[in-house]
Amino acid sequence: DEICANYEINEDHYGNILISLTEAVNNAIQHGNKNDPKKNVEIVFDVETNLESFSFTVKDEGDGFDYTTIPDPTAPENIEKISGRGVFLMRNLADKVGFYSEGREIQLNFKISPN
Repeated sequence: DEICANYEINEDHYGNILISLTEAVNNAIQHGNKNDPKKNVEIVFDVETNLESFSFTVKDEGDGFDYTTIPDPTAPENIEKISGRGVFLMRNLADKVGFYSEGREIQLNFKISPN
């Protein structure tokens, strides 16, 4: 909330950021760290010096995963599944999504757009 207020992010863009970041953190906790309370999730915020975009990086302590083989949640065989939409949402709501450290780290980039 504070970051979006400081950079005057409009309400629609704020919703995209909130959903994307929530999905990334939930995935890190549930899938990466396997709900292990002894493992941490690191969240880093960074803004470009030209103030044109910013990013959130979410890193877990899990084993990683092959992010290139994620099933398409819009495929007929997956449409009724209750999970499996997080990465799809992030890819559609963030301006750029990058996976690093064998899937243990995700970076969500957002352009700063004026109100």
